[in-house]
Amino acid sequence: MKHSILFPIILSLTIILSACAGGPNKAGIGAASGAAGGALLGQAIGHNTEATLIGAAVGSMLGYMVGNEMDKYDREQLNHVYERGVSGQTNAWRNPDNGNQYQVTPRPAYSNPTTHQPCRQAEIQATIDGKRETTYTTACRDSYGHWQLKN
Repeated sequence: MKHSILFPIILSLTIILSACAGGPNKAGIGAASGAAGGALLGQAIGHNTEATLIGAAVGSMLGYMVGNEMDKYDREQLNHVYERGVSGQTNAWRNPDNGNQYQVTPRPAYSNPTTHQPCRQAEIQATIDGKRETTYTTACRDSYGHWQLKN
């Protein structure tokens, strides 16, 4: 029974992650971030490998959808939250072109121990086509001062 459940999940993850391997893009970054958040949540809830894999699969699909729907306006808004958002305070906007809605809650900035770049995590709740999804992202400031989403 477990193998019949795990195989479609692993196959879905493989397809999604292989699609992301072509280069950094907003859908791929969303999928990777969602997979990480979903895996952590699945492990916390189920305390076993199956729950972790299910969480990763669901998270990657949700993250892919959210990342794929963000256009230039939304990315500018998200960058503004990373740059000036108060930790723990939710920032919200509605995209005037497509009607998608976002609520982003940033966490405190920290220094990446490897690169020493300033980084920030955020929880994104998106309502896209009437469906509400939650994903988690991490962005670090590059050498030009711009926030770059990380996988």
